[in-house]
Amino acid sequence: MMQPTTSNPSDFIRDIIDEDLRTNKHGGRVATRFPPEPNGYIHIGHAKSVCLNFGIASQYQGTCNLRMDDTDPMGESMEFVESIIHDVHWLGFHWQDRLFYASDYFEQLYSFAVELIKSGSAYVCSLSPDEIREHRGTFTEPGKESPYRNRSVEENLDLFSRMRAGEFADGAHVLRAKIDMASSNIVMRDPIIYRIKREPHYRTGSNWVIYPMYDFAHCLSDALEGITYSICTLEFENNRPLYDWFVERLIEGSRPRQIEFARLNLSYTVLSKRRLIELVTQKHVQGWDDPRMPTVAGMRRRGYTPEAIRTFCADIGVAKNDNLIDISLLEHCVREDLNAHAPRALCVLRPLRVVIDNYPEDQVEEIECANHPQNPGMGTRMLPFSRELYIERDDFMEDPPKKYHRLGPGREVRLRNAYIIKYESMVKDEKTGEVSELHCTYDPETRNAPPADGHKVQGVIHWVSARHAVPAQVRLYDRLFSIEDPGNEEDFMKFLNPGSLEILTTCYAESSLKNAEAGNKYQFERLGYFCVDPEASAGKPVFNRIVPLRDSWTKTAGVKKD
Repeated sequence: MMQPTTSNPSDFIRDIIDEDLRTNKHGGRVATRFPPEPNGYIHIGHAKSVCLNFGIASQYQGTCNLRMDDTDPMGESMEFVESIIHDVHWLGFHWQDRLFYASDYFEQLYSFAVELIKSGSAYVCSLSPDEIREHRGTFTEPGKESPYRNRSVEENLDLFSRMRAGEFADGAHVLRAKIDMASSNIVMRDPIIYRIKREPHYRTGSNWVIYPMYDFAHCLSDALEGITYSICTLEFENNRPLYDWFVERLIEGSRPRQIEFARLNLSYTVLSKRRLIELVTQKHVQGWDDPRMPTVAGMRRRGYTPEAIRTFCADIGVAKNDNLIDISLLEHCVREDLNAHAPRALCVLRPLRVVIDNYPEDQVEEIECANHPQNPGMGTRMLPFSRELYIERDDFMEDPPKKYHRLGPGREVRLRNAYIIKYESMVKDEKTGEVSELHCTYDPETRNAPPADGHKVQGVIHWVSARHAVPAQVRLYDRLFSIEDPGNEEDFMKFLNPGSLEILTTCYAESSLKNAEAGNKYQFERLGYFCVDPEASAGKPVFNRIVPLRDSWTKTAGVKKD
């Protein structure tokens, strides 16, 4: 089902729609579409377009189509189609029976091209690709007309038919629109409509050896589907006159209107599909769903929620000018959603063994803990407590500073939901000199509350029972790039963050997480939000860090505060 809007936002696109509704321009209809090319997985920038197009349709009781603009067989595949369908649905939207493919229209698009030839508005050009570029001119110099521009209609129809029949080699001919080689807009200088490409199409196989260009197929697909608003990003602004040129000559009645908005640019991220393909094919990441990727699949695997992504897209709004959005805003939206809905759990990432010397060796207590401190409705769970525990190695210092409120010589801390313990001694590894074990004592009168004598401490740390702990792997994901705007760099790969992934293999989670299901999300107390990875096996969970509890990056040079 289409995700209903909870409010009616206002922006310049909706202002245009409101005016058109007032004048009954499209008979009161509002029809949008989300038209990705299936040559990769969709990313957070596409998610913004998904939310905008489906959101407008929902707000105005209209329709939004999902269409695969699959006019270039190179790199397109059913894998990408299926991923797009899954991701859009996961984001919370549905298109009912309105799933379309530009390849469904190949025969109609061919007929449209023939119609342009017959009206003298298109011709077969036999210049080479390099010659076409040379003839196109520059921003300051007009283009030159092709020597083939004035072929007769009959010759053009014959050549175009033979192009379709496969009589010519790739690049031998193209079909071009006959517009204006002196136009100040280079896009209008006799753009290519069809090219020969002997590449099997993932849906049509080898039925076609000529394929329509995007600028030709996209606008006409919109028109064939009765779209009223073709909402696209600013890089298509110069193409709008061409969009209108095609539909005005080939479509009768109501025609779609192209409206451009600023694309999403996100800090510490690249959103160019070409660059994302490079990251995948050169194995700088572990696939399209790598949790460091800005793809919807990657964000889902990392543990981002569709609600948080929709909130982020709503918060950044719709602008007319490009700007760089700080990724911390997206992370904030994720934290806010998880804080409200993620159950709490205990996990030790870098374990240090603690022995409570005065606790009975064979005793095990069951301690009741709230699953969410602000939501009693989420219930409780029972945690085992025993003589030997694991705590975080960072929660002990041999020579702590004055304001260090964790464990150290002469120091006491409270174990979360349990007792106050006091440091007594340590054991060190003879070879490395590293602390390998702590010995402590506990105050049995302090279980989860100060005793009558007012025994209080400032520090609270988390723990797990060593005997009952679940061995786990934890993957600490960070930002993929170390500079704020890697998309502005030609050699963007050299700014990959070497610390974007740290894998911890000797972690211990509380016993309730032994059979945690893939996709489950938790707040590991004091550590951040984590999601069970699909690679997790029964009894051996793998947790991906979604986000820390707070933003740990400074504004300078992408250096973390800690």
